[in-house]
Amino acid sequence: MLTIHAAPLVLPVGAAAVADGAVVVDGDRIAGIGLYAVIAAAHPAARVRRWPGLIAPGLRQDRARELLTRCYHPDPREADELGELPLWGEGFERIAATMDAARRAGSVRRGLQRMLRHGTTHVAGPFGADDPALRTAVSRSGLVVQVASSPVPVREGVPDLDPFAAGGDLARTTHGPLTLGGRADLAVFDVPDEAALYGDGPRPCVATVLAGRLVHRAR
Repeated sequence: MLTIHAAPLVLPVGAAAVADGAVVVDGDRIAGIGLYAVIAAAHPAARVRRWPGLIAPGLRQDRARELLTRCYHPDPREADELGELPLWGEGFERIAATMDAARRAGSVRRGLQRMLRHGTTHVAGPFGADDPALRTAVSRSGLVVQVASSPVPVREGVPDLDPFAAGGDLARTTHGPLTLGGRADLAVFDVPDEAALYGDGPRPCVATVLAGRLVHRAR
């Protein structure tokens, strides 16, 4: 079934922005990008999902390995004691000292799920044979492992689930441009324009589409 994702602004990256735009998805592929009126007329039987803000390519989380191996992602049932944010440094080390395989696996799964809530569709790899449980969890999540030509350096400071926290612009933070026939990995943010994605202001991700599947929806 064809699905049209429409928003006041579509930012394909590498091509001109489209006001009142849309992306049509066929299975796991992008079948069209353009003005909503034109896309809708060409696909009258398609399901339409209307979103606020803007549609962009899915984001890439460069600090995925740190977030999954050097942070603990609390279970919601632990929120009263541990909070909801990833635990790092001494907090992580305290839990890691007594953490069994099942608890670690739960933390990794929650970390991957929470990445999706920030528009992440790709993670920097590789996740090698030294940690098969981690590699399996990443594979099952559906997130794409994007291997850089050179290793991603370990940055100072607390890793953040928000890929924009590292300060990159949209072109450097997305997995790549939206292209006709390309994989349908999308992130939808309830902000008025690209500039609102940067800085310290809120940038709520209202939807994440992974290979054509709606895997996160905030409303």
